[in-house]
Amino acid sequence: MKVNRFPVLALALVLGAAAVARAQDMPAGVQGDLLRWYDDAANKLIQLAEAIPAEKYGWRPADGVRSVGEVVSHVAGGNYFIMGMTGAQPMAAPQNMDGMTAKADLIRALRQSIEFTRASLRGMSAADLDAPATIFGRQSTKRDACVLAVVHAHEHLGQLIAYARTNGVTPPWSM
Repeated sequence: MKVNRFPVLALALVLGAAAVARAQDMPAGVQGDLLRWYDDAANKLIQLAEAIPAEKYGWRPADGVRSVGEVVSHVAGGNYFIMGMTGAQPMAAPQNMDGMTAKADLIRALRQSIEFTRASLRGMSAADLDAPATIFGRQSTKRDACVLAVVHAHEHLGQLIAYARTNGVTPPWSM
């Protein structure tokens, strides 16, 4: 049987062009590296948060462990907290996530915190990254806080992947 490869080739070209456009938008150097890796985790966090059914947002693997919704809320709140260590301030007060359980509200809060983090990272110069910052009581640099934001996003992405797979949800990007 003959397979028409045109649609596959066309999709590959579109996706490749989109990746090149995103790469051209990225700042150079460490700032670009931070943004690239943050975007990787942030985009997947949003996709996964959307893919997990609302009725699973209260699911937790054991007593005393964060639920799906609590992980989403923790990542959103963590974005503001970590970027606050760099001196970044949101344009508007972040949503109060205390007691928030509705999937749509949590995803909206996550998206807003991700956009805040992206804007904060984009707004820093190389000199800003070298500036001093206090991270959990120790003296360091704003770069260190930015690396923490990236690591934090990836850490909880892994946690949500495990939660999703345990509940029969395949991460959308791995299909």
